[in-house]
Amino acid sequence: MTQPLRIALAGLGTVGVGLVKILQNQRDLITARAGREVVLVAVSARSRSKDRGVDLSGFAWEDDPVALARRDDIDLFVEVMGGEDGPAKAATEAALTAGHSVVTANKAMLARHGTALATLAEAQGAQLRFEAGVAGGIPVVKALTEGMAGNVMTRVIGVMNGTCNYILTEMEQTGGDYGDILTDAQRLGYAEADPTFDVGGFDAAQKLALLTATAFGTQVDYDAMEIEGIEKVTLTDIRYAMDMGYRIKLLGVASRTDTGVEQRMQPCLVPAESSLGQLESVTNMVVLDGDGSGRTAFLGPGAGEGPTAAAVMADVVDIARGAQVPAFGVPVAQLAAPVPAKVQTPAPYYLRLSLADQPGALARVAAALGQAHISIDRM
Repeated sequence: MTQPLRIALAGLGTVGVGLVKILQNQRDLITARAGREVVLVAVSARSRSKDRGVDLSGFAWEDDPVALARRDDIDLFVEVMGGEDGPAKAATEAALTAGHSVVTANKAMLARHGTALATLAEAQGAQLRFEAGVAGGIPVVKALTEGMAGNVMTRVIGVMNGTCNYILTEMEQTGGDYGDILTDAQRLGYAEADPTFDVGGFDAAQKLALLTATAFGTQVDYDAMEIEGIEKVTLTDIRYAMDMGYRIKLLGVASRTDTGVEQRMQPCLVPAESSLGQLESVTNMVVLDGDGSGRTAFLGPGAGEGPTAAAVMADVVDIARGAQVPAFGVPVAQLAAPVPAKVQTPAPYYLRLSLADQPGALARVAAALGQAHISIDRM
């Protein structure tokens, strides 16, 4: 008889609780799809007494996530605590060192330490999976490492942060200014009390760094990313964009070029009638370009208990089945050293200027742009 896959879970916040619910409510379905039973053995979180709305009485408790990761009665360590370093990284390293495979939703940790952690996993014969760390419930990592494994990927583009998309959508639809909409997003739980990580573009940039490494077979290179958030986007910008037939989206773009890999995260004008332009609220969308597959698009909820926990569960089921897939699609030794490239492709930009109402002001602007070899498409 096939032995159960025994899981330890570190983190009982939104995603961790969502995973417990799936394991409790979908036990028969998971067993059928995994080919064996998947059993939660032990858990760890900051507070043992907190009411989380799920029954945890049947699981062993560890106050220390590192001790949880080292338990000898587990096969798989699931990390959903978050944090670039600290307990999350220490526990993940401990699990891999013990030969336990790891499933994580922690994009911040992987954006900084992904290559090193993948190296450790391979050395110990363990798996490292992170579908939930990129675009929530959208299975884009699996698409790259499996469904599109026969393609040479040329570009990744997408809206990867639901908070920013919600703010920009609401500004356009309600006419509210950035500060008011951000307050609403915090009240609804779409934005943190300190929203800098989301609205500054850093959350989405970490996701893009992981997709870039997976798509192009390179080591993770988050520091090479050009990042600009949405803090400076005003209602005036949004209205002018609408007048021209565009919408403003925080867009991540990674491209393979002759000189290296371009990565950037910045507000962009996208045609209002395009798929990206039609994207509203907290929905994410990732578009992949490959030589054989052409262009494929993936759309779905980018965060939340259900979608993110479902993505974690998908990785768990794969490991239960015995699937052996390198973290970034190819063995670490074959990941190319990152060669960052500045944006080379000429592209249109939107400029908004306030000019004095006097003769020659506009002519001087046109002359300055001309001297910089910038042509004016429309004014």
